[in-house]
Amino acid sequence: MAETCTPIVNLDGVERHFGAVRALDGVTLAINAGECVGLVGHNGAGKSTLMSVLAGTGTADRGSIAVNGAPQPGYSVGRAQTLGIRCVFQELSLCPNLTVAENTRLYHPSIRGLGWRRRSGALIEQKLDEIFPGHGIDVADIVQTLPIGKRQMVEVARAFTKTDAPLQLVILDEPTSSLDGHTSGQLMRFVRKAVASGISCIFISHLLGEILENSDRIVVMRDGKVVTADIAANFDRGKLVAAMGGIEAEAMVSGVEATRDRDALALRVRARPARQGNARELVARQGEIIGLAGLAGHGQTDLLLAVFEAASHQTAAVQVTEPVALVAGDRQSDGVFPQWSIAENIGIRSLSALRRGWLLSPALESELASRWGAKIGIRTPDMNNNILSLSGGNQQKALFARALASDAGIVLMDDPMRGVDIATKLEVYDLIRQEAQNGRTFLWYTTETDELKNCDHVYVFHDGRIVADLRHDELTEERVIQASFAENS
Repeated sequence: MAETCTPIVNLDGVERHFGAVRALDGVTLAINAGECVGLVGHNGAGKSTLMSVLAGTGTADRGSIAVNGAPQPGYSVGRAQTLGIRCVFQELSLCPNLTVAENTRLYHPSIRGLGWRRRSGALIEQKLDEIFPGHGIDVADIVQTLPIGKRQMVEVARAFTKTDAPLQLVILDEPTSSLDGHTSGQLMRFVRKAVASGISCIFISHLLGEILENSDRIVVMRDGKVVTADIAANFDRGKLVAAMGGIEAEAMVSGVEATRDRDALALRVRARPARQGNARELVARQGEIIGLAGLAGHGQTDLLLAVFEAASHQTAAVQVTEPVALVAGDRQSDGVFPQWSIAENIGIRSLSALRRGWLLSPALESELASRWGAKIGIRTPDMNNNILSLSGGNQQKALFARALASDAGIVLMDDPMRGVDIATKLEVYDLIRQEAQNGRTFLWYTTETDELKNCDHVYVFHDGRIVADLRHDELTEERVIQASFAENS
């Protein structure tokens, strides 16, 4: 970590309020040149709000910000860009109807005149190649056609591109949340290389191993305040969890007894991936938690969507025997209704149960939302607040509440834990196990290998095919990784 007399950024006494909620409570933070600062805390701790102030997308109600020792009154997004401060937000900010090259041009107004698409495309392609070798992204691709993992790769790469403006600090807010282990490793290696060259990074992640391995200094936030800060070498996992204000638990044990005859359980899903080069198919039975593993973009989400569609239109390739609910990982595009309240977002999957006569009952809707909001721990003073008033993790809780409050016997989960803190994950894991014990079936695609330990059975995907079929007692990280890269399994 490089030493410097004047920090690149100095935030002093920053406060930010959202109505009665104090999201930031007098935060003071300095970032030096050539260091990677890990920023951690549970959902709602204030991390993303603080970063929005630093990126210029949010305005502090009180406090000040200085860059390179100079005060910055009237700080804005444009000013941050001019000063070389970039942010990769947890909720991705790419324009979905533009190409990868066109989105890069928005970052760099100096790219103009004839041939700007070619120059912009070359700029982002070079950075994608540098950070994510073998990324498989064409700069002419329309962003909305890309899976969320590749969109995240584009957003990260764009933040590190450089033309005429300096590049001093890159904020990475949950940058690996939609990336598989292989791609996450590529990014972390690049971040260390960038930091060694003098660029600074603020790295937000709920994966504590990533924070401990890649940070020079760690800052912990809780309830809108910085509660501790120290060099990373002075933390271990236990100390970090304690500072965050939570207790880390062991992964839960599989709920389906090994001695139980799986074939005796009622069939819930039988599905064969569209691109099936062999005889393997996915089978899910009553009360099982079925994991879908492998590198991102290899057919896991496609299969979940096929199961979702088959619930109303059965096909030869997919058999579904119960109602289905989907918990989307890309909550911006496929999850929340941004103009609706929290209660309305939770109740939308349970409309038939919320009717009184021909009309929906606001009282029943409110009762349903309050009951599941309390059960899953949604942090809000009022369930009638807009869904976007919640932190990203709490929005994800609302999506779980929507699915679990419904009549669905099968719950599909499309990498739903992205951007969710440890405490929330443990709460959701417990709920999933309780619901599975009550007979619900879960199909769970996850890019986090540790989460597969919570599954009774795991199918590994490669190139649109199921290439491995692992029981819980056969599951190891090595076997999953080996199968993920298999060419002919």
